[in-house]
Amino acid sequence: MTRIAIVTGGTRGIGAAICNRLKRQGHTVIANYAGNDDAARAFSEETGIPAYKWDVGDHRACLEGCARVAEEHGPIDIVVNNAGITRDGTLHKMSYEDWDDVMRVNLGGCFNMAKATFPGMRERKWGRIVNIGSINGQAGQYGQVNYAAAKSGIHGFTKALAQEGAKFGVTVNAIAPGYVDTDMVAAVPEPVLEKIVARIPVGRLGQAEEIARGVAFFTSENGAFMTGSTMSINGGQHMY
Repeated sequence: MTRIAIVTGGTRGIGAAICNRLKRQGHTVIANYAGNDDAARAFSEETGIPAYKWDVGDHRACLEGCARVAEEHGPIDIVVNNAGITRDGTLHKMSYEDWDDVMRVNLGGCFNMAKATFPGMRERKWGRIVNIGSINGQAGQYGQVNYAAAKSGIHGFTKALAQEGAKFGVTVNAIAPGYVDTDMVAAVPEPVLEKIVARIPVGRLGQAEEIARGVAFFTSENGAFMTGSTMSINGGQHMY
């Protein structure tokens, strides 16, 4: 059955892979993005997936953006909260703005998108929400108190909302990727990246498509009995 799906941060990296995977499953997919108009235009031209621009950290923008998508495409059945930013630095160097920006987008975006779509899913007795967390939300990471806190919060948010949605046919799950071969990771200095890969038991970075396959499972009927779960896709780097 065709569903309407929104993927935040959906025009590049992991988000783009998720969009393409959901489209191949037969869904009507909408990619949300925040700033890079050229990348969004190129993505839509290449894939045929429409891109809608709004800041997921802005509550009203999420309500209005999702209302527009629903009006133009139909009720939203699947939400993948993938949008995220980094503002790295040790605590004594981190500004409040660095903290607030990351919390507002990475964690606040999950709340804002859920507020915009969860009530409709609940009423229709079907829905899928997948939140993209991080290995660094599970294990912590030096110089990322903001990012690690936001991603850890996503994992708790997932478990709590899953309990609210379960009896209404709405599942809420998370994926915690390890280090994936994206533009964000490519920006890491080569010596640092080599040390990161050396700590991954399988000996390589992950691929965006590997994260997308996890999302595809959670959003399918095959994943209907899984809710409140966090799927770690990290090559064995963090096990617990």
